[in-house]
Amino acid sequence: MSDLTKTPAPDAEQSAAPIPAVDPRLLVREEGLKGYWTEFTRKVRGGELGSLPVFIGLIVIAIVFQSQNSNFLSASSVANIAVYTSGLGIMAVGIVFVLILGEIDLSVGSVAGVGAAVWAVLNVSNGMNDWLAVAIAVLSGLALGLLHGFFFAKIGVPAFVVTLAGFLGWSGLQIWLMGQEGSINAPTGSVVEHLTGYYFEDKAAAYGLALVAVLAYAASLLLDSKRRKAAALPARPVSEIVLRAGFVAVLCFVVAYVLNEPAGARGLPLALVLFLAVLVVADFVARRTTFGRQVFAVGGNAEAARRAGINVDRVRILVFGLSGLLAAFGGLFVASLSGGATKSLGGGNTLMLVIAAAVIGGTSLFGGRGKVWSALLGMIVIQSIQQGLNMLGMASEIQYMITGAVLLAAVVIDSVSRRTQKTAGRA
Repeated sequence: MSDLTKTPAPDAEQSAAPIPAVDPRLLVREEGLKGYWTEFTRKVRGGELGSLPVFIGLIVIAIVFQSQNSNFLSASSVANIAVYTSGLGIMAVGIVFVLILGEIDLSVGSVAGVGAAVWAVLNVSNGMNDWLAVAIAVLSGLALGLLHGFFFAKIGVPAFVVTLAGFLGWSGLQIWLMGQEGSINAPTGSVVEHLTGYYFEDKAAAYGLALVAVLAYAASLLLDSKRRKAAALPARPVSEIVLRAGFVAVLCFVVAYVLNEPAGARGLPLALVLFLAVLVVADFVARRTTFGRQVFAVGGNAEAARRAGINVDRVRILVFGLSGLLAAFGGLFVASLSGGATKSLGGGNTLMLVIAAAVIGGTSLFGGRGKVWSALLGMIVIQSIQQGLNMLGMASEIQYMITGAVLLAAVVIDSVSRRTQKTAGRA
C-alpha cells in the first residue's frame, strides 16, 4: 500500500477570503482626475445634479451684471446682498425642513408679521426690555407653528389648508396688534435695529470668521474620514479634503476681502453672521441628529417611517414649530430693514420669495430631498438678480418675471432629475 495520503481539498467557503463591500463612488477617486470625472459624469447621467445648476447660475448672474455695471461686485453691493438675504433666508431655512417633510407652509409671511408686531408692541409701545420682547416675539412664532402642526398631524387637516388659514388669520392678528398705528419705528440703538444696521468694522472680524469657517469645514471632513476608516468603510483621500478645504478658503477669504478692503467697505454685517449661525445649527440638526434623520425618513415615505417606529405626528408638529420660530425671527430682520414693524410686513411677495429660495437652492418640492444650505444659495440667486436689475434701473415687474422664470427652471430641473433617477434605479 502506498504511504501517500490524500490531502483533503479545502472547503471553498473557507478558502474564499471575505470581500468587503466597497462603494464604487469612493473607489473611482483613487484614479485621480480621471476618477473624479467618471464620478461626475455618472452623477449627471443619473440625475444627481446637487447644487451644480445653482453655482452655474450664480456665475452667469455675476458675469452678466458685472459686464453691465462694474459696481455689481463692489463692497457695498456685496454687503447689500448679504444683509437683504438674511431675513428671508432665515425664513427659508424653516421652509426647507417643511419641504423635506413633503409639505408646504403658506403662513410664514404672516407669522413673520406677527413676530415683528409682538416685538414692537411689547418693546416700543409698552417699554418691555428689548431682549425679552425679542424672545417673546420669536416664541410666539414657535407657538403658531406648533398650532399648525397640531391641526395637520393630529386632526388630519391638510397642511395647505391649515397654513392658508394661518396666512389669513395671522394677517388679521398682526393688524389688530398694531392697532391704530400704521407702523411702529425701531428705536435707535435697539436690538432689532442692530440686526441689519450693525457692521463689524474691524477687519479682523471678517477674516477671523473666514478662518473659523475654513478650519471648521476641514475639521468636519477629517472627522468624517476618520469615522469611515474606523468603520472599515472607504473614505475621502487627503488630497480631496485639501482640495475641498482650499476651494472653501478661497471663497471665504475673497468675500472677506470684498467686505473689508475696497473703498466704501463697511466691514462684516452682523446680519450675515447671524444668518450663517442659523444655517450651521440647522445643518447640524438635519444631518447629525436623530430628529433630522427622522424628518428625511418621513418626507421620503411616511408610512414606512411609521412602521419603523418613528413618531410621525411628533416629527410633523416639531417641523412646523421650527418653521414658525424661524419665520418670526426672520420677521425681526425684515422689520429692521424697513425701520420698524408695519401692518403690511410679511405681505406682498415675501411668501413667494421664501419658497422660491428653498426650491431654487435645490430642495425638492416632492419631499425627502434637500439641504439646509439651499436656503442660502437660493436667496443669493434671488437677491443677486434683484440687486443687478435695480442697478440697471429695471422695473419691479421685470424682476418678478425673471424670478418666476428662475423658479420654474428650478422646478423643471428637479422634476427631470427625479425622473432620471427613477430610470437609473436610484429613486
